[in-house]
Amino acid sequence: MPKGYILSAHRKAADPVKGQAYGELAGPALAAAGGRVLAKGGRVEARENGLAERTVLIEFESYEAAVTAYESPAYQKALEVLDGGADRDFRIFEGVDEEE
Repeated sequence: MPKGYILSAHRKAADPVKGQAYGELAGPALAAAGGRVLAKGGRVEARENGLAERTVLIEFESYEAAVTAYESPAYQKALEVLDGGADRDFRIFEGVDEEE
C-alpha cells in the first residue's frame, strides 16, 4: 500500500506568534495520527516557480491516514490558532506503491 504525505510549502514567512502556537499543537496532533516528519526547515533552493521559504514533508502509513490526520479535531485546533498567520501551499498526496 502506498504511503500518504503532507507537504506544506510556505509562500512567505509565517506570523511568528501564530506560527509558534500552531507548531505547538500541530506537531503533536500529526504525530499522534502516525505522522513522521521527513523534512522541515533547513536550506531551500527554489527552482522554476518555487519560493525559497519553509517547507515541511510528513509521511503517513497511507493516504487515508494523512487525510484523517488533517481532519482530526487536534489538527483543526492547530489551524484555528494559526488563523491566517501563514500563506502556504498545503497538499495531501499519495506516494508510490512500494511493490511497483
